[in-house]
Amino acid sequence: MSEAVGRRFGGLRLMPSRLGSYAAPAWARVQPIAASIRSGVRSVVERSAPVRAILRSKLAIVSLAGWVCLGALAGSLGLSLLLGWRELWAAALVILALFFVAIVFVLGKDRHQVTIDLASTRVVVGERAVGRLRVSGDGREARATNIELPVGRALATFAVPHLKADEELEELFTIPTQRRGVLQLGPARSVKSDPLGLLRRERSLTEPEQLYIHPRTVALTGTSTGLLRDLDGVARQRLSNDDISFHALREYAPGDDRRHIHWKSSARSQRLMVRQFEETRRSQVAILLSSHPTEYSDPEEFELAVSVAGSIGLNALADSKTLTLMGPHRALVRHTRNQLLDGLAGVELDGRSQRFDEQAGTVAAQSPGTSLVVLVAGTGIETQHFRRAAARLPFTASCVGVRVDPKGDLGRRTAGELTVVTVPRLEDLAVALRKGVG
Repeated sequence: MSEAVGRRFGGLRLMPSRLGSYAAPAWARVQPIAASIRSGVRSVVERSAPVRAILRSKLAIVSLAGWVCLGALAGSLGLSLLLGWRELWAAALVILALFFVAIVFVLGKDRHQVTIDLASTRVVVGERAVGRLRVSGDGREARATNIELPVGRALATFAVPHLKADEELEELFTIPTQRRGVLQLGPARSVKSDPLGLLRRERSLTEPEQLYIHPRTVALTGTSTGLLRDLDGVARQRLSNDDISFHALREYAPGDDRRHIHWKSSARSQRLMVRQFEETRRSQVAILLSSHPTEYSDPEEFELAVSVAGSIGLNALADSKTLTLMGPHRALVRHTRNQLLDGLAGVELDGRSQRFDEQAGTVAAQSPGTSLVVLVAGTGIETQHFRRAAARLPFTASCVGVRVDPKGDLGRRTAGELTVVTVPRLEDLAVALRKGVG
């Protein structure tokens, strides 16, 4: 059938189109041109990257007020040319003069050397964190300037006068530590600016440091951790031919290590007797700290939970146990006191963190050899929630729940093999973990 003749389908006449036959050759001719244009634009952008970086660094000295003034300068010049108003010419000249004056204030090389010394990079909530700022002129005279020191979200400013070649300025400062956290200190930077704040020139002088504000903890003596020791102190019944805990003597069998032959008993019984040992293992403790906002009534309750977790963790480390702390998103093995407290210093309530029972499942997956798990949560977690979380733990692990409730009473509740203690204050933790609570 000829292309000029249409087809009939259901009473409709469909005419063939020649668009496809013409579009394909046209696009084939345009495509190489478009590809070359894209390649050229990409090449120009890549080659201009160093230039753009230099311009960005140079223009960074212009403050927000400076950009506003530049916009006013451009507007005044444009309107003066358009309307011919001399007043706008005068305004443009004044703005231009202000910029020339501002440039004079920020010119010159900064010769300051700054040193930040902290008395300690780790403090407990409420303790004084004291630091010292020392500024010198690097063996030459240094002009007056301002030194800014970021401390977390706050900013401390020190006015440094003109320093002679051998002169040094020393300033003491105190950092508030009313709240647990990790603060970044620095980098300290020198700031040159004009009186109107049109230009601002900064130069970093130090490397940033971190200040850890640890949670409050209490010491748990051997007599105050009876519950934890009962749960974790169950002796294993497996016997071994080579360990450190002596169990009994038995008759020698081929293949036994001759170093374990007990010669005195062998001489008395006229048979070779070897030592048999009770298999031991190093205790592994996991602390699961809930961190979802719905599991606490207020932030102060969460702070109490963090302090409880830190106190129990320090007790485990003092007993030479392997400790795993379950944070908001993952389990972290802590080997030292500072590692534990540094990790707890940065823990925050997070709505994206796992729920209580999900965290228990993570502990079971990442630490299957755990022998004791301590579940720490707030008033948003009831006893049934503790039981559901304990059901997801390794079956070989003992479990104890700690529920912090600043408005509640000290107590202890047992649900099957799970024991849940209620702690209203940090000072009550030692009492709550004794056997006599309940």
